[in-house]
Amino acid sequence: MLKTLVLRSSSLSFSHFNHFSTLPRKFPFSFTHFPCPFSTVFPRPVNSCRCKVFAMAERTSTSSSHSLKYTNRLATEHSPYLLQHAHNPVDWYPWGEEAFAEARKRDVPIFLSIGYSTCHWCHVMEVESFENEEVAKLLNDWFVSIKVDREERPDVDKVYMTYVQALYGGGGWPLSVFLSPDLKPLMGGTYFPPEDKYGRPGFKTILRKVKDAWDNKRDMIVKSGAFAIEQLSEALSASAGSNQLPDGLAQNALRLCAEQLSNSYDSRFGGFGSAPKFPRPVEIQLMLYQSKKLEESGKPGEAKESLKMVFFSLQCMARGGMHDHVGGGFHRYSVDECWHVPHFEKMLYDQGQLANVYLDAFFISRDILYSFISRDILDYLRRDMIGSEGGIFSAEDADSAEFEGATRKKEGAFYIWTSKEIDDILGEHASLFKEHYYVKPSGNCDLSSMSDPHKEFKGKNVLIERNDSSALASKLGMSIQEYLDILGECKKKLFDVRAKRPRPHLDDKVIVSWNGLAISSFAKASKILKGEPQGTNFNFPVVGCDPKEYMEVAEKAANFIRRHLYNEQTRRLQHSFRNGPSNAPGFLDDYAFLISGLLDLYEFGGSTDWLVWATELQDMQDELFLDREGGAYFNTPGEDPSVLLRVKEDHDGAEPSGNSVSAINLVRLVSMVSGSKSDHYRQNGEHLLAVFESRLKEMAMAVPLMCCAADMLSIPSRKQVVLVGHKPSEEFENMLAAAHASYDPNKTVIHIDPTNTAEMEFWETNNNKVALMERNNFAADKVVALVCQSFSCRPPVSSPESLQHMLSNKSASSSVV
Repeated sequence: MLKTLVLRSSSLSFSHFNHFSTLPRKFPFSFTHFPCPFSTVFPRPVNSCRCKVFAMAERTSTSSSHSLKYTNRLATEHSPYLLQHAHNPVDWYPWGEEAFAEARKRDVPIFLSIGYSTCHWCHVMEVESFENEEVAKLLNDWFVSIKVDREERPDVDKVYMTYVQALYGGGGWPLSVFLSPDLKPLMGGTYFPPEDKYGRPGFKTILRKVKDAWDNKRDMIVKSGAFAIEQLSEALSASAGSNQLPDGLAQNALRLCAEQLSNSYDSRFGGFGSAPKFPRPVEIQLMLYQSKKLEESGKPGEAKESLKMVFFSLQCMARGGMHDHVGGGFHRYSVDECWHVPHFEKMLYDQGQLANVYLDAFFISRDILYSFISRDILDYLRRDMIGSEGGIFSAEDADSAEFEGATRKKEGAFYIWTSKEIDDILGEHASLFKEHYYVKPSGNCDLSSMSDPHKEFKGKNVLIERNDSSALASKLGMSIQEYLDILGECKKKLFDVRAKRPRPHLDDKVIVSWNGLAISSFAKASKILKGEPQGTNFNFPVVGCDPKEYMEVAEKAANFIRRHLYNEQTRRLQHSFRNGPSNAPGFLDDYAFLISGLLDLYEFGGSTDWLVWATELQDMQDELFLDREGGAYFNTPGEDPSVLLRVKEDHDGAEPSGNSVSAINLVRLVSMVSGSKSDHYRQNGEHLLAVFESRLKEMAMAVPLMCCAADMLSIPSRKQVVLVGHKPSEEFENMLAAAHASYDPNKTVIHIDPTNTAEMEFWETNNNKVALMERNNFAADKVVALVCQSFSCRPPVSSPESLQHMLSNKSASSSVV
């Protein structure tokens, strides 16, 4: 029996795709368990491996009884996730030809388990099933079992997650899929408990059913799986019907997406959509972009409403328990509507994107609350998530032991507090701190029925700010600064005590794409934060460093990637690093996100070398991923025959899609170079967006960053700010900070030192108009700034104040010839 399904595709979640296709729906068996409920209101997917609807299972520590009794092939791998399973009784293989050949030789199906090292429900399934000798025997006797780290092999994960999402309507991790020896999917699901319960089959029952189907109904299930892959391949590799979007579609998509987000806005607690609440920074980016467009089009009231939603949402997130008030940074998502009780893992891709949107909020509002939170995130990364050579690590686990020697790990154990602990640690300031962070003897996870439905955190407190600091300071007869200083001292004391607790597992993989996101935020912070008022006081966990130190972090991370994950001869990237580069090649996201980070490195003050590397990577991205006839980029190079699908990703979810980021990269490159190369970038960007025309027209809320990209590309000419002068110098740094002092996503900053031979050669080769500006405006004793559009420029200025005035003057762009 065949049934029409809406195909769903995304990097971390699921969403409607813009094609309908017929897929086999009825199998001899069909069952799946999802570790989280999925929202029925598109497109608010739950895209993680667990949620509070289930009672939280405890997890054994690495000193389990099986840790030394068994050792399998995963023991020689580098991935932290694979190493976590190296001592299971399951005879695991890593993804590769050895496993495939074994399945063919034994003529048995493959059991594929995909997860990542900080995934809570992956840990639960390990404890319940993969450490269970009875389950292991069934797997070892009847299957070839393969374990994949989705962060190390997102291409493999994409194939089988797309399959599960398309057939069953949702997905998550752990992903559990049964395959034929030629890697076609037979059936799949996510987390399975070991035993039958609630009318659903347990994992052991499923193993027996798959074994029976393989023995008795093999032809049917193999044909069904092969047909599913054929249909998915056809639907997920869409081609454009034309070379560019119809006139007006970009503006309509932007407006539609903003309207849809506004309609989902939670006016009580902030954010867009209902619980569980994910930060999804691309939504914030779109609303800020739309606000700027409304202001420019003479609609200040509407612009203010958009900003109001964004600012309130960012404030609620910062006050909530999803924000780690003691150590900095943000947890993955909130299980309740009030941003209180989080899923406690910390992911690098969240930190990089959130730092950027808080920087943008500071750009616009000049409220140091937002600069403080951006520093809070970046200082957390500097302290806890960066290796000695500069690579930025990928994640911290949600689970940890409650005390040294504990054999079980619990979610949030590292981060939560009892009221008595606060009293003992903080002494005379305990009452102040407890009132500020809503700490109670009975525990504080009571703000929503969704916060702690199974009373796992009874007597425990997740810190959340519910009262205004100024009001509390006034109540105690203190100045606001004295009050904040006391809070900072208290947080430092708690931090020192917390540091003695068993830490959550650190996944110290360095992933190129996620590092690209972080490089961008560190580079931007180096100049944007120079706009903080003189004498601004900072309290723990914010360090309060000179913003230029953030540029050093960004450059060190980029250098790590160039040194360890880039081949200078082939000009290709590898995807990740841990004790050496992984075997996986760089994927679209790696190229696109890194190019974006390198463009920010250059624009915010770095060497032209970063711009050169960005253009080299863009050329290689086009060679490896671009569909030159159909338009847009595939997610993989298509060189690995074991990866059955090449997808043109468009969904902007927890991470933006590679195509959305690529479209913006192309827009930025168009304004930096000239001639045929600029035309080439523009044509590729226009063709890319045309592939997703129906998506932009019908489901704009699924692609907020692509909506921004489409509008950017529709603008006839982008504003350029060109700085000419000696580098480095204090005068140049001040002028560069002035160039970045106002929020304008349709602005490109170009800076040139005419005495630098390499810089001059780059611009003479790639944009002789910029080179001409250098020669005509260089003055040995000052830095000159020009504000241009289509390289027609207003009169040059030579002071930061004059440049800021020119950029903030709404008539500036209209007076350009």
